[in-house]
Amino acid sequence: MQQDVQDFSQFLLVERGLSNNTIQSYQNDLKKAAEYFTSQNLSSWGDIDRYAVLNLLAHLTNLGQSRTTIGRQVSSLRQFYQYLLRQHRVMNDPMALVTIPKGQRHLPTVLTQDEVRRMLAVPDTGKKMGIRDRAILEVMYATGMRVSELTNLRLNDLHLDVHLVQPRGKGDKERIIPIGEVAESWLNRYLHSVRAPQLANKPASDFVFLNARAKQLTRQAIWQLIKKTAQAAKIDKDVTPHTMRHSFATHLLENGADLRVVQELLGHSDITTTQIYTHVSQKRLLTVYKNTHPRA
Repeated sequence: MQQDVQDFSQFLLVERGLSNNTIQSYQNDLKKAAEYFTSQNLSSWGDIDRYAVLNLLAHLTNLGQSRTTIGRQVSSLRQFYQYLLRQHRVMNDPMALVTIPKGQRHLPTVLTQDEVRRMLAVPDTGKKMGIRDRAILEVMYATGMRVSELTNLRLNDLHLDVHLVQPRGKGDKERIIPIGEVAESWLNRYLHSVRAPQLANKPASDFVFLNARAKQLTRQAIWQLIKKTAQAAKIDKDVTPHTMRHSFATHLLENGADLRVVQELLGHSDITTTQIYTHVSQKRLLTVYKNTHPRA
């Protein structure tokens, strides 16, 4: 069973060009499914029928898994069985009559503009790593890049002479994003006063953001930076790197940006994904109205 999962992962990488993070998500879901089916004395994917899948979903529910997690498991199995059918490794698709449970829609956590300003003010720019951290925060908020796009950003992705950056997003898709003057100035300061001297006696690297050893920054390092910065700014919210992306999109819409433009900036293939931010904006408008109108 695990060999089939490995072959499917290779297919997702080579044929569909999915990112490593997406492929890893598929692998994790299918590994959990395989472990459960094996515990039920089902030794191959061809042995599994609709009732076995429903028992798996019931098992996950009993473990307290969210509807979103269970829905992702269904989606992963559905894609996997379509692959197995095309490869003639199974004769029937047990997912044909299994529906994805409707998950509760959660609005993303968004920072206020004041909270963003407080976070940006946290790094000690009298120190080299403080300049780097300020540049990271400014770029994340100015561009709405995903954390993986930020860590994989290379020097040739920067077109600062025309005030643009060109990250590589999900599915290895590139897009063009404008970068504001403030973020650009901090990025230039980092590049010339921190990054260039940092590499003076070390092997050259073309990644933009480096750690103290002049190596590519990891997703975990950015995660820790965001958490520590939010804590230092006394922000009582669950702030993650994606929160900066959510805030970028929401603040654009609040200030009159067109939804299609925001979709392009975020790199969403489907505008329905972007529309969640309109709900956030409406919720925030209602809150402001209730707090400020004398007869609300």
